[in-house]
Amino acid sequence: MEAFVTTDTENPALVRLRSRIAQRWDELSKAERAVCGILTGNSAEHLLYASAAELGAESKTSNATVIRTLQSLGYAGLSELKQEVAAPFTSAVAPEVRLRQRIEFLGQNLATIQQEVWREAESLIALGAQGNSDADYSAAIDVLIHARTVYSYGLGASGIAADHLSLRLRRTGVATRRLAVDGFRLADELLELGAHDAVVIFAPGRVTRDIEALLDRAQRVGAKVLLITDELRESLASRVTAVLSAPHTPTGITAEGLIGILIADVLVQGIVAVGPDTALRVSQELNELRGQLGY
Repeated sequence: MEAFVTTDTENPALVRLRSRIAQRWDELSKAERAVCGILTGNSAEHLLYASAAELGAESKTSNATVIRTLQSLGYAGLSELKQEVAAPFTSAVAPEVRLRQRIEFLGQNLATIQQEVWREAESLIALGAQGNSDADYSAAIDVLIHARTVYSYGLGASGIAADHLSLRLRRTGVATRRLAVDGFRLADELLELGAHDAVVIFAPGRVTRDIEALLDRAQRVGAKVLLITDELRESLASRVTAVLSAPHTPTGITAEGLIGILIADVLVQGIVAVGPDTALRVSQELNELRGQLGY
């Protein structure tokens, strides 16, 4: 096998990619080897924004060959590779630099902009759909339906998904409490957390002091914890009751909470399926209240 060299040898995802190629090189077809040359010959930034069609054109193959090559290397698809490449890249590069790169990539052509947004969203949804098994969702739903109160935590972009879950759970008859504060005020919110409660933590890739405090408090009082994350599944698995994977955008082109919101919808529909009578009763009461308020 020939050596591939780029300036991104410090990116662990690219190191792993080269290792996989080296291990499977003899099994790859000529077209797949051409794709590998493009994958390893480009920078991390290029891979983050490139589509399968573009990589296919660069390797003089096709988008189908790109996907088939990635699957031969053990990836679910291009989105999974992008997620791995983006993890160290997004933490090491300043937000304004990433924004400038995104602007340069998208340009000013509205057709290109909307095409890239929909394309990335489609890829993320496909990756998110594969990320959790039925058993994962069953364990998560079990945490929620047996809770006296579900505390939903998420700040920043993750707060949108936490808000969505809290609102939809309430509409199915599940008592919820939205944790929308941090630091000093968070201590007040956690005073009533008890053994019969559950905490849902939306934490994409970083364990903050607040999350540490949430996990410690839940363990101390015996509350169950559902973690919805991108990168923390393995590192926090021993400290939570259930965990679901929610891949985030590797480029910032789409909403960071997109998959978290969709996972919340799966959880809510699962709860409705378990307890349809309660959900119907709450829905009727909600509509009656809206009517009284003129809606």
